[in-house]
Formats: sequence, structure tokens, C-alpha cells
Amino acid sequence: MKPVKLFIAFLFAFSFSASVAQNNANGILRAVYNKLQKAKDYSVQANIKVDMPFIRMMPIDAKIYFKQKDKFKVESKSIAIVPRQGFDQASKMLADTNSYTAMVQGSEKIGTILTNVVNVIPLSDTSDLVLGKLWIDASQQVILKSQFTTKSNGTIMTEYTYGTEMEYGLPDKMIFSVDIKKFKMPKSVTADMNNSSTSKDDKEKDNKKGKIFITLSGYQVNKGVPDSVFKK
Repeated sequence: MKPVKLFIAFLFAFSFSASVAQNNANGILRAVYNKLQKAKDYSVQANIKVDMPFIRMMPIDAKIYFKQKDKFKVESKSIAIVPRQGFDQASKMLADTNSYTAMVQGSEKIGTILTNVVNVIPLSDTSDLVLGKLWIDASQQVILKSQFTTKSNGTIMTEYTYGTEMEYGLPDKMIFSVDIKKFKMPKSVTADMNNSSTSKDDKEKDNKKGKIFITLSGYQVNKGVPDSVFKK
């Protein structure tokens, strides 16, 4: 076979393979999105523990409210550090299939579960999201791990554990891993960090990671959350 024909055959095979991978990715993501859409609204109790260098915080209790399509609120008597990305970033992103391109990059085991690893790339330069990576249990249509790289908060890795609300794709536990230097903290926390940090500490923060552990319980799903909750 002539070189030109070989190249054309290779190009066709590559394009076909990429198309299949993209179609598979879109099907997997659509199943996850459809499951998340079952929860029109919810409220849930949250226990939040923060493990970050330069920050000393006791575990706090909070209440989280969500209502489609993008209403989200955290109520707490103390300062609550809750990365919103882990709660509704995937749902917001997957809602518009024309805003991103996705491809299955392979498979990877998380515990005993074999997941599909899906890369998601936004098509708009104006998007805050730079790159998304999802580890999906296709049999249960849930995300077991996500990694979102954003312009505003750097890279946030989230691990999800499911239990009582698996049918809605809502987790019972979430563990966030964040870049200390890039992650946006509440202003009061940032002020305390700046006041207590030395120049040596500031340099160390550049390479430091932090973790946020959120345990969720007492879900009230599709019971109706009034709009007034989000205006308080």
C-alpha cells in the first residue's frame, strides 16, 4: 500500500476511534446527569472538618440547601469552608452538551470498583473551568472522584462516598483536596492566615495541599426548598 493511502487509512481509523470514545463518554456523562436531575431540590446537615496548614479550625456543623438549576446556600453559625465545585460543578457542566467535548481516557480502579476515566474540556475560553476529569462508576451512574482545574480556584480533587441517597447520585461523604495558595478562602480566614504567616510560611504555602472532609446526613430530597431560603 502506498504511503499516502496508509496515512489516509491511519487517519480514518484514528478519527473513527476518537469518535467512538467521544460517543461513549457522552453516553456515560448523560447517564450521570440524568441521575443527578432526579433531585430537584434538597437540604442536608453537614459536618465539616478542615485539615490545612496554617489554619486551626474546630469541626463545625452547617446546613446546605440546593435547588435546581443553580441555587446553593450554606448556613452555619461559624465559618464554613465548602467548595461549591464538588456539589454542583459536574451538574452545571453536563447540562449543556454543546459547551464541552469529552472522551474516555481509559479505566482505573477505585477500591474494588472499575471506573471509566473521562476527560472534559470546555469549548469556550470564557469558561472558569480549564479541565475536568471524572472517575465514573458507569453501573451506578455516579462520580467516585473528580478533578476540576479552574482559573479561580486552581485544582480541586474530590472523592465521593455514597450510601443513603445513591438513587439521586447524592454522596454521604466528600473529601476535597485543594491547593492552599490558589483556593479562595473566606475573608476572615484569609486575614488570620496572613496575620499569622511569616515570609517563610508564605513560600511553603505555594506547594501545600489541604483537605476538607464533609459528612452529610439527614437528606430531605424533593421536599421543596422555598426561594426565600436563598435570599437570607
